Amino acid sequence: PGTARELPGRTYTTGTPIRSFAGVDRAAARASLGLPADVPVVLVFGGSQAVRRLNEAVAAALPDVLDRVAVLHLTGDTAYGEAPRRREALPEELRDRYRVFPFLGAEMAGALVAADLLVGRAGSSTLAEAAAVGLPLVVVPYPHAAAHQKANARELSEAGAAVIVA
Repeated sequence: PGTARELPGRTYTTGTPIRSFAGVDRAAARASLGLPADVPVVLVFGGSQAVRRLNEAVAAALPDVLDRVAVLHLTGDTAYGEAPRRREALPEELRDRYRVFPFLGAEMAGALVAADLLVGRAGSSTLAEAAAVGLPLVVVPYPHAAAHQKANARELSEAGAAVIVA
């Protein structure tokens, strides 16, 4: 509805097409992604492009958070090379709590269901899918997206489903 108010002429509010989450089991999704069953999971996802600032923030935070949560980190193709080395440098008892992939295709539905929190960009499909599975978000809108990601994020923030970080 917020988008419709910004567009000239007649508009129809239909929603955003999303993947199906039917039959996606949380425990099975965690197991297939190599995530522990008994700790909260933070999914960090910058969308289809590598997001340098998110990747750097994950790298800096890992030593401080892995004793409390597992991190499922989707780096993007171009930034993936460093992440497996970062994982191997972790203490052995924490390595299984950091799962890293360049990208997920069919497994993305499982990743969203397995997670307890999503940290990522504010693309409409990402937000719609997170909302569909009831996943709270920390949203970092892309600053060069003609403000539409900020507007997307604001909708969820005002609904109490997201926190926005510039």
